Amino acid sequence: MNLIFTCGGTAGHINPAIAVANMMKQRHPECKILFIGAKGHMEEKLVPKAGYELRCLPASGLSRKVSFAALKKNLHAVKCVLGAVNACKKIIREFKPDVILGTGGYASFPALYAGSSLGIPTCVHEANALPGLTTKMAANRADRVLVAFEQSVAHYKKPEKVQVVGMPVHQDFIYASREAAREKLGLGQMPLVVSAFGSQGAKVMNEAVAELFKLEKEDGFPFRHIHATGSFGWAWMPKLVADKGVDLEKCPQLEMREYIYNMPQLMAAADVFIGRAGSGTCNEIAVSGTPSILIPSPNVTANHQEKNARVLSDNGGAVCIPEGKCTAQALYTQVNELLSQPARRQQMKERLRAMAVPDSAERICDILEELIRG
Repeated sequence: MNLIFTCGGTAGHINPAIAVANMMKQRHPECKILFIGAKGHMEEKLVPKAGYELRCLPASGLSRKVSFAALKKNLHAVKCVLGAVNACKKIIREFKPDVILGTGGYASFPALYAGSSLGIPTCVHEANALPGLTTKMAANRADRVLVAFEQSVAHYKKPEKVQVVGMPVHQDFIYASREAAREKLGLGQMPLVVSAFGSQGAKVMNEAVAELFKLEKEDGFPFRHIHATGSFGWAWMPKLVADKGVDLEKCPQLEMREYIYNMPQLMAAADVFIGRAGSGTCNEIAVSGTPSILIPSPNVTANHQEKNARVLSDNGGAVCIPEGKCTAQALYTQVNELLSQPARRQQMKERLRAMAVPDSAERICDILEELIRG
């Protein structure tokens, strides 16, 4: 059995594909797995780290602006897509996959298009409440369209092909023990707050967290705080924090990383999580049952992050704060409010887990196996 997974751009596209690949490997240890991604993106770190072979293609995103520069960029993007389709056809003929699963990102459409053109069963998974451009383009040709939220089904022209399967996450998000995680981190009774704003980071929110560090120091460090800056923020945020009078070497309660590789452990140990509302983050929150403060990015297509966040907040599992209202002081006030209300946090945990689909990876594997048999 040979399988191709195509994904990229952000961890929210990559980690679900890895979760399904891991499950298929458990079910079929002899199966061969290949990932197709785009050059210069997170997949070049995460996929090899997970132990899978990766082929990367040149890629360029589309611009939605109306200008000569945007037109030029889009013409280049089309050229990249055409080249990528031909490259994918060559890879597919060599690898001979039995099925192809795309989970979003620049490389997904060329691989899915090439696969369907060659008669290979294809499947696309959309993790956001609102379908992205890749999913819309691939949905008509794909054999199955898989979505994380029931609310998403109405957005597709052929709902009979759409199945609600939830969002596959690493199994450690499901099974990680809070007690074991907190013991390993040496937390004792100290509350833990974890914050992260995507694999690349968000300038506005990293600036807010730098100010938040200052407030925590001035208040005597009422909780431990671990923050991931993302690749962009890692270059400048340490200096900003230092300029605010916070010496991280002398503040063991504060920790700053470029990227959090042990997020399942930290989610299990955390009393509050602060982050964006990407699909991957929202589903990891739901499965782990971590009370959260979500600040949706305003710079995404069709404001889809706010729609993701509202699915959780409307069900009482998270607090949603628009970025324009999310000052460091507002964050600090909200964090302290949640930490002072253990009963509310327990209710949030229960609401989140009621929304989660912990067997999402298994459901997707069942569908892939069905397509292979078909």
